[in-house]
Amino acid sequence: MALTVLVTRPAPQAAAWVDKLRDKGLQAEALPLIAIEPVTETTALRDAWHLLPQRDLAMFVSPNAVTGFFAARPAARTWPRALRAAATGPGTVEALIAAGVPEALCIAPRAAPFDSSALWAELQHEDWLGRNALIVRGDGGRDEFAQALRGGGAKIAFVQAYQRRAPAWSDAERALALTALAAPDRHVWLLSSAEAIDHLLAIVTLLLPGADWRHSIAVASHPRIAQRARRAGFGRVLEAPPVVDAVLSAVGSLGEL
Repeated sequence: MALTVLVTRPAPQAAAWVDKLRDKGLQAEALPLIAIEPVTETTALRDAWHLLPQRDLAMFVSPNAVTGFFAARPAARTWPRALRAAATGPGTVEALIAAGVPEALCIAPRAAPFDSSALWAELQHEDWLGRNALIVRGDGGRDEFAQALRGGGAKIAFVQAYQRRAPAWSDAERALALTALAAPDRHVWLLSSAEAIDHLLAIVTLLLPGADWRHSIAVASHPRIAQRARRAGFGRVLEAPPVVDAVLSAVGSLGEL
């Protein structure tokens, strides 16, 4: 029987990934492990938009950061003509371009791993002394990149564009998770967040106390996430950058189990 890939990204991204994987011939289902909610107070976001022309760089931690930031854009405000937008991965770059940021102004790692260290490698040759950078994020995160910029002499501002929460699964989603646990050799968990793994363990503990993960399979988008999956008990963990063809290759290497 063919493997089913369980895409655990937040709902909007999960649905897009399911479509892409199905287009490649894989069986895929969305099973979000992080819920994304808007911030309740948008004053800081509107202020951040007004100050954009004073920035030398705006870094977005995820597609959700892009969505939340642009949703709060004041009327008639446009992206500053020379302001670069930084991202750690291709999904965030796609979101920036879709939001209207010129592709020529987007900067991101050119190859895996798609993370803060790789992004800093693209920027560390520049003189950051006295320059201003904005980091658009959820509730916390990406401190490594901020520390690297500060180490180069930059001034950093943060703005929260969204909130992360544990998901409230539907009956169908709970049933899908239980099916995956009952038939671990027929399912692959596509993991893109260590926080998502924590949510998964917490939810499954309530659904199926004492669940055994030793026969479950995961494909993780980063070595740090792969390490967290192994600590969680996943018996087989592969690594693949968050690119459809890379995931396709990883899943294909598992064969017909």
